[in-house]
Amino acid sequence: MSRVLSFLLLLTFAIGGISSNRAFLIGATAKPEPNISSKDTLDPAERIRRVERGLLLPIVIAGQPSVPMALVDRMEFFKTPAVSIAVINNGTIEWARGYGVREAGKKEPVTTETLFQAGSISKPVTAVAALRMVERKQISLDEDVNKKLASWKVPENEFTREKKVSLRNLLTHSGGLTNHAVGNYYVGDTLPALLEILDGKAPAKSPPIRVGFVPGSRWDYSGGGYTVLQQLLIDVSGKQFAKLLQESVLDPLEMKHSTFQQPLPKHLWAGAAVGHARDGQRIKGDWVIFPEMAAAGLWSTPSDLARFAIELQRSRSGHSNKTLSAEMTRQMLRRQVGSWGLGLEVEGEGRSARFNHSGDTEGYKCLMVAYENTGQGAVIMTNSDRGDRLAGEILRSIAKEYGWTDYQPKIKVIASVDPKTWDAYVGQYQLDISSAIVVSITNEGGKLTMELKQPGSVSKAELLPESNNKFFRREIDFDITFVRNEKGLVTELIMRQEGEEYRAKKIG
Repeated sequence: MSRVLSFLLLLTFAIGGISSNRAFLIGATAKPEPNISSKDTLDPAERIRRVERGLLLPIVIAGQPSVPMALVDRMEFFKTPAVSIAVINNGTIEWARGYGVREAGKKEPVTTETLFQAGSISKPVTAVAALRMVERKQISLDEDVNKKLASWKVPENEFTREKKVSLRNLLTHSGGLTNHAVGNYYVGDTLPALLEILDGKAPAKSPPIRVGFVPGSRWDYSGGGYTVLQQLLIDVSGKQFAKLLQESVLDPLEMKHSTFQQPLPKHLWAGAAVGHARDGQRIKGDWVIFPEMAAAGLWSTPSDLARFAIELQRSRSGHSNKTLSAEMTRQMLRRQVGSWGLGLEVEGEGRSARFNHSGDTEGYKCLMVAYENTGQGAVIMTNSDRGDRLAGEILRSIAKEYGWTDYQPKIKVIASVDPKTWDAYVGQYQLDISSAIVVSITNEGGKLTMELKQPGSVSKAELLPESNNKFFRREIDFDITFVRNEKGLVTELIMRQEGEEYRAKKIG
């Protein structure tokens, strides 16, 4: 995915659309207040009801009540036909439930065994298979992967002359490999072989996977890197990728409703949730096919992914070694590059220490979060392109109910500012990464409004003042800061969300 496209997805989400891959995993600063007043607080059935009725927006305005919302209402609002949830508490799956229907307009209900596309949650599962092979001394974390790649080699260039690509680089998205995302293929498409994908040859829909910066020099999310990893594991094991993952991870963890087989075998179609677009309509062919199995090929359920997360929790503490030793699991969950471990994002310290990954494919949005030390966590899977915001609201409800230290709504204070001062911000701003994207700011009756104009669409939203020059959105974690030059004239704006920052110059 290009930087411009990534930003379009990010900003469209910021004013009411979809998000980029990790938007709903942002933490929070408000102090958690678990429900502890009722005598039936610890009754799972009652806790489920509170979670179902307690969905929360990411922002709370100081002095204003945070109004809980019902899951069924938010599913309708986000045009999401199905949601499946598993909650981890005290190191076990405390409860799991499915909501809604497999396909919009149909009556077949979703159950806890209904399959969803896990998207990029495929990556940490693949990482465990790779680390298992490291422990068996079949591959090394830090040697040049070309030493074990047999069917294909990472092409040498000016970047690899300085440093070679290692398995550690692939697992931590620091290998310099191109292709943020992977290609989408539909029923009826001619599917490319893995070697054709690696070299960007027809019928592959993605560019060649090549090294674009010195390996290890920085972090850059790469589905292409995990596609190279897929070929590496095939070459070293001598097995088909789906079979290797079945034997090394899925079977040992009793993930009985999971598979890496692509396309999804026909006998599993009736038990799979159908993907839906932002308008609520079924996507072409019901779901997308991913020959890039390591990056996005897993079909699973929240309960199966919860079993995966629980095994990592237990293995880290030395209480289980169904896949990895305690030491290898600790290394997997140790920060390697930025906030990334070996296949997972790792955040927080002490009670807040946690690992997570989200999944984002056409028609499906999901997330997995688990705490390292408290035996808590959750997995949420949806069959909608708008399911990420819904998943975030559900996660905040779970976090409040179970007293998590994170994923609570952020508290924002609306500043007392004279709206007349906002007239200086009114005008057109051109995004620095694309001249085709224009942000229009208007002052409409004392309300500062942001309008995003891009080819084929216009989106609009109100901005709330946090200070005289900084504004935020209530529905999402997003802010804008207006910048003045030495003469006091507004020259640009800076937009921030989920660690990303983009600038737009004022043009009128």
